[in-house]
Amino acid sequence: MRKHRTPEQWQALVDQHRDSGLSASQFCKQENIGYSSFCNWRKRLSDQPTDNSTDSGEASFLDLSSLMGTSPSSGLGWNIVLSLGNGVELRLSQNG
Repeated sequence: MRKHRTPEQWQALVDQHRDSGLSASQFCKQENIGYSSFCNWRKRLSDQPTDNSTDSGEASFLDLSSLMGTSPSSGLGWNIVLSLGNGVELRLSQNG
């Protein structure tokens, strides 16, 4: 007989799997869960947007037009440093 689980129950199982150190196949056997159902729910839950998008590692955009001076004679410029990880940095700058 199939057990119907709520999205919250599937999320708990996905979290348990992540913390278990087991492969998805091993975890499903241990918990008596259908492998394809588990994989479908894991993908479905990972595709949902989160409230903490700044911590999600997903790309986002920042409008830099506010960094531009109001006139060319304002002398204002900008310096941007993007840390890409592993000590790699991308530096962008513009001086009036």
